[in-house]
Amino acid sequence: MFTDRTDAGEQLAESLADRGVDPDIVLTVPRGGLPVGRAVADRLDAPLDVVVASKMGAPDNEELALGAVAEDGSVWRNDDLIAELDADDYLDEVREREREVAEEKAATYREGGFPDVTGERVLVVDDGVATGATMRACLQRVRDDDPEYLLAGVPVGPADTLDALLDIADDVASVETPPAFRAVGAYYEEFPQVTDEEAQTYLDGDDAEGDGSGGEGDEESGAGDSENEQSDDGAAADSE
Repeated sequence: MFTDRTDAGEQLAESLADRGVDPDIVLTVPRGGLPVGRAVADRLDAPLDVVVASKMGAPDNEELALGAVAEDGSVWRNDDLIAELDADDYLDEVREREREVAEEKAATYREGGFPDVTGERVLVVDDGVATGATMRACLQRVRDDDPEYLLAGVPVGPADTLDALLDIADDVASVETPPAFRAVGAYYEEFPQVTDEEAQTYLDGDDAEGDGSGGEGDEESGAGDSENEQSDDGAAADSE
C-alpha cells in the first residue's frame, strides 16, 4: 500500500536505483503519473517529460478499451476484443479523434515537440497499470524512435499485464504485483485526481501541494485519474 503518488514514486525510484537503472530521460503519463515521475526523475537525476496516449473505448462502452493511440498516431490494439466486437471500422473512426485528444493534451504540458530519444536510455513511468492500454501505446511511441533501451516502471500492476509490456519494452519494473489485482487506486491511501495546474508544477520541478497526493479531487481513496480510475486506461480493472 502506498501513501500517495509521491510515496509510490519514491519507492519505485529506490527499487530502480537498487537495480542500477540510469536513464537518460524519464517520460511520464499525465496526469496521475506526474507525481510518480517527478519523484523518480529526481532520485535518478534525469530530466522529466511526458508521453501521452488516449484510450479508444468500445462502441456503447467507452470504459472498455479497444486500444489506445499516442500523440503521434502510434497505436496499441486489443485485437482479441476488436475481433470479438467486430469493431475494426469503428476503431478507424475513433482513432484520429483520440490522436488529436492526445496531441492536445501533450501540448498542455510540453512546449515544442516530443523529446529526441533516439539512442537514449528511456524510462516510461505511470502510477500503475491495469490492462495497460495507455502504457502500451506510450511505449510504442517511444519504441518507434529507436531508443537504446526502453524500460517501463510502475508502482503496481497485475503480473500478466506487466509481462505483456515486454512485447514492446526491454524490461519492466514494478514495486508490487498483487496476485488478485484490483483497481490501481486500491493500492493507494490517497488517490485523488491531479489537476492540469498541479500536473504542470511537477514538470516544473515544483510540487506546489507538497504532499504528492494529487491535490484536490472528488474521488475517494481507491479511485483517481491518470486520465482514468485505473490510471492506465480509464476503465474499471474488472471490466477489461
